[in-house]
Amino acid sequence: MKPSPLRSTVAGAPHRLAESALLFPLLTLMVLGIIWVGVLRLTANEMAAADRAAALLARELSETCEAQVLGALHEIDQTLKLVKYAHETGSRLRELDSLEARALLPQDPRFTVSLIDRDGRVLAGTRDPSGAGRVDAAELRAARAIDAMVVGLPRPASDDPAAPGATLRFSRRLDAGDGSFDGIATVTVDAAYFTAGYDAARLGEHGVLALLGRDGVFRARRSGAVVTTGDRTDYAALRARLPDDGAALSTPWDGVRRHARMRELPGFPLAVIAGVADDEQFAAARAKRRTFVLRASAASAVVICVFGLLGRLSHALARSRRRAVEEHIAHARRVEYLAYHDSLTGLPNRSLFSKLLGQGIAEAREHERQLAVLFLDLDHFKQINDTLGHDAGDDLLKEVALRLRACLGEGDTVARLGGDEFVVLLPATASDARITDVAEAILTAVARPFMLIGQEFRISASVGAARYPLDGLDEQSLTKHADSAMYQAKEDGKNNFQFYSETRSANALQRLSLEASLRRALERDEFALHYQAKRDAVTGQLTGMEALLRWEHPDLGSIGPMQFLPVAEESGLIVPIGRWVLRTACAQGMAWQKQGLPALPVAINLTARQFFDPRLIGELSAALTVTGLAPELLELEVAESLLMNDVERSVGILTHLRLLGVRIAIDDFGVGYSSLSALRQFPIDSIKIDRSFMRDAGSVPEARALTEAIIGMGRTLSMSVVAQGIETEAQADYLRANGCNEFQGYYVSRPLAAGEFEQVLRGDLAGQGGGLAAPASSAVA
Repeated sequence: MKPSPLRSTVAGAPHRLAESALLFPLLTLMVLGIIWVGVLRLTANEMAAADRAAALLARELSETCEAQVLGALHEIDQTLKLVKYAHETGSRLRELDSLEARALLPQDPRFTVSLIDRDGRVLAGTRDPSGAGRVDAAELRAARAIDAMVVGLPRPASDDPAAPGATLRFSRRLDAGDGSFDGIATVTVDAAYFTAGYDAARLGEHGVLALLGRDGVFRARRSGAVVTTGDRTDYAALRARLPDDGAALSTPWDGVRRHARMRELPGFPLAVIAGVADDEQFAAARAKRRTFVLRASAASAVVICVFGLLGRLSHALARSRRRAVEEHIAHARRVEYLAYHDSLTGLPNRSLFSKLLGQGIAEAREHERQLAVLFLDLDHFKQINDTLGHDAGDDLLKEVALRLRACLGEGDTVARLGGDEFVVLLPATASDARITDVAEAILTAVARPFMLIGQEFRISASVGAARYPLDGLDEQSLTKHADSAMYQAKEDGKNNFQFYSETRSANALQRLSLEASLRRALERDEFALHYQAKRDAVTGQLTGMEALLRWEHPDLGSIGPMQFLPVAEESGLIVPIGRWVLRTACAQGMAWQKQGLPALPVAINLTARQFFDPRLIGELSAALTVTGLAPELLELEVAESLLMNDVERSVGILTHLRLLGVRIAIDDFGVGYSSLSALRQFPIDSIKIDRSFMRDAGSVPEARALTEAIIGMGRTLSMSVVAQGIETEAQADYLRANGCNEFQGYYVSRPLAAGEFEQVLRGDLAGQGGGLAAPASSAVA
């Protein structure tokens, strides 16, 4: 029996549907919908969990901070009440001594308790003889008005406005016997103390921990390692946006979106704010979301490929041919681009710049106008590469390229010649003023901070300019003279701009000649060491010596250290020269010991490049092993300013040096204004007072006060204090009276060659060389 036509039509419908062009697109959309709905639910759950975790963390941090700050404030208020009670029942001026003697005052060195009279003068203070400084009338009026603790505004940590840090002063009214106002008691503490609980592991680099007054002034606010004070905000508006149960918002002071909580401190006109940055807290959830999206994308691609395969087979051959043609064209364009552009920065390279400069010179000659070439070199770029790695250096060069482009106008060109060298072409420059404006814009742009490997770094640039036709008529001359002008800028201290000068170019050639001679000086045995004695300030006995480098040039004669040492440091030659000094001084000390002469420490200066050289420890160990000199008879002198540039890194290097057993001294102490807390971090044996203090100690009160403070600091830390540059008996008597341990300078002895110094050693050994005598002259060592 034949099937009916209707039944045949119904039975054949699925087959026609399966053959339809709509089947594969419909199946594709259905599967993709299932995949992406699941992905959206997963990512929504992850983000919601991260949001809850951030809110909970903000709550825990705010409660912890509230408890810690409340404890500190109650302790401060209790101290003020105790001082008030002691003042109103005691002897006015001696209550602080009595309370401190009974350990009733805060023992933390960051707290300073002071008594202020009704006129704002400091009567007494703990730890700091000047107390917390003179109190202004506004602060007195505030404390006088109420019998409660007054929270002051942040103020500089010292009278020096450039000094870092700030302090907070808490005060309470003092009454006389008749109940009248008799002054105030104050407790001064570092503002950073209230944000010391900042835990980077939990708060991250962009979290916030803050103490805010109800007057809208931040007493202290910390994000990452940065502590700020004194900023203002709208307290009421912030309180409304940050309830006790927390909120997620962009904080008004820096615009960072955070989960934060604000808690007012009962009994005090203050509130604490704690929060975590959403970018950091949501990083893991966003990473998972990216993973989910990537996997879903991969799965979607597979689905699309599978279901689209049949429909795309007919077009595969044509697409392949079209792609081959497109790739060939793109490859040709890429080859042409790479031939004329720098692969790292995308700027024109030397070849393209040469062509553009040649065209610019031809047009300038034809139209009788001026053009300029600016040669730019980054200062200390090698240190970035050596310290942070070449990847960071590449990132820096890319950012520099972007900033240079932004400094130029239409028609101007910037190119990278290689390394950290860039060159700028100003093809239609009417005046030197325009060249100067562009150069200064470049210096300003490069001087802005760079973010490398998550940290802020600053560099500078040196720029030289040559003009057509004034400084050259062809491409080679202009480029060469711009390069020469750039080196003139470096000689003037870097981070500046110079036009080409023929006279200064000749001086640069002389410097290059000096550097070339310096490279051959070691091979030709032109260096020698002189030794200057150090003597005990009281007994006059010889206590040691300092090795000083001298250069006897065969043609130029004696060249002073201040002439050749900066060249050696900048060129890197100081490293092999310093290695020679180290071994020579150790060998000479050991030779004197073998002759039966006293075993005295020999001191050697380390420059910045030597100190941060990773091979320093190995070279020291090798020198001591080869010469046989005992480590305790070698003293390494490091300039104070060098140590303070990077305290953490310096402490690490000094610790490794100390493990070798050598002695460590801080040279030129006093010019860097190290604090006692900073000095305590360094494992050092002695400090050498800078010679400038010796010149001024007799006539400048500030120099005298600083000298006495340095000696007192040395005694406090059980360090030997050495005075450099002693030239007169009056200087020696003054330092001896103030407890200085050792003297060095022309009053003791001028630097002597090894043979002459050996006679000094023999005279001391025979009892004929002791004591101190005034010098015959006062030349600088």
